[in-house]
Amino acid sequence: MAEEKLNTTTTKKKNKKQKHQHPNDQTAKTSSDFSFKPSSDVKGLRFGGQFIVKSFTVRRARPLELLRLLSLPPTKHTPPFASTSAYLPTNFTILAHHAWHTLTLGLGTKKSKVVVFVFESETMKSAMERLWPAEIPLGEVNKKLIRGLTGCEMARFKFRKGCVTFYVYAVRRSDSSGFMCADDLRTILQSVVALKDFIDHTAMLAMPNQRTISYAPPLAVAH
Repeated sequence: MAEEKLNTTTTKKKNKKQKHQHPNDQTAKTSSDFSFKPSSDVKGLRFGGQFIVKSFTVRRARPLELLRLLSLPPTKHTPPFASTSAYLPTNFTILAHHAWHTLTLGLGTKKSKVVVFVFESETMKSAMERLWPAEIPLGEVNKKLIRGLTGCEMARFKFRKGCVTFYVYAVRRSDSSGFMCADDLRTILQSVVALKDFIDHTAMLAMPNQRTISYAPPLAVAH
């Protein structure tokens, strides 16, 4: 009887730990384990009560910008993550976050958002980028980029990294099975998990090892 109670208590503790797992504890799974849902059902970006943030804009990132943000080395031959499209905060958004935080005496959020879409093929990515705007307000991302992907399924991953929240979406056709670009998705997820927290999201304008805008790299000295 005592042994049964001990086993029950142990099971409850394990279940409780699983329920309270931090979003950053998500690990890269095999393609068969990804939880794909219709684009109409998948969770979008979250804003809480900070409605003004919806007017802040994000822009499509150039390939090397994504590598720099993820602290990955540049590739010499093939384009990196050819099936991936990412949106980063614009300069306006970075400045607006600081202004909003100051005007609200610290109550306004300083957290910025990065949205990464990993498509099942380079062809699908190219087709979507022809339809999607190069720059878009955060408040329209859910409607135009996520809900607008009719006939598609998505798997969503969210990671909080200090002042930057990463939203990663794997995208495939509804009639697809598995995920052909699982390696790219796995690399991106592992890279985001490995990132250190951003102290100041303006670091996205700098080098990957610069976590704050006040960082000054050492000067080269001639001998």
